[in-house]
Amino acid sequence: MRGFGGVVSLRVRGGAERALEFARRLKIFNLATSLGGVESLVCSPWAMTHGSVPAERKIELGLTQELLRLSVGIEDEADLLADLAHAFDATRDQARIFAVA
Repeated sequence: MRGFGGVVSLRVRGGAERALEFARRLKIFNLATSLGGVESLVCSPWAMTHGSVPAERKIELGLTQELLRLSVGIEDEADLLADLAHAFDATRDQARIFAVA
């Protein structure tokens, strides 16, 4: 393997509800805590991998409810991008509600 790894972190604009709905809308990326398989996965560290950590400590660590981690697998790149675009589009109205002017 060369270059960067296959894990990407992102903060979904629109709050915790949109982040969770975004993750649910994904069809190829499965909601799971493991980030080491060959399939594409999405994880909410706040609720999943760090669920037992006190909220204050999570915030100190830079974890928020809007943070999602994507583990990119071996599926076709175009399919993965289309899956992400679909989830963003499907939850777009939630982002507008919380957008800062």
